[in-house]
Amino acid sequence: MVAISDATGFADSRVTLAERLLELGVESALTMDGFDDCVIGVLERFGMEPIVLYDKRKVIQKLMDEGCDDYEGALEYYEHNQLGAWYGDKTPGFLVRWYDEDIDSRYRVVEKNDVV
Repeated sequence: MVAISDATGFADSRVTLAERLLELGVESALTMDGFDDCVIGVLERFGMEPIVLYDKRKVIQKLMDEGCDDYEGALEYYEHNQLGAWYGDKTPGFLVRWYDEDIDSRYRVVEKNDVV
């Protein structure tokens, strides 16, 4: 069981991501193993199945916390292996906040323990 971040709106931290998705009526969404705590919601699209939506900032921070040496390495891994992965219409999406784009465009190096 994975504790779900309060930012996702899950009031009960004992609820797994799979259980929460079922509660929302999302039965066949694709997820990334080990990144449940980076989920911020579900994206609904007209005429398409909903997809799981991850917070890009949290994903990159988790990559740095779990093995990538720096921000640039984590960003490269994310772009190639997560953003660049396509498994059809149910492939998860990533939220990019306006201020995250400002950070990426300046190529600011963030140390492993810094919060992006």
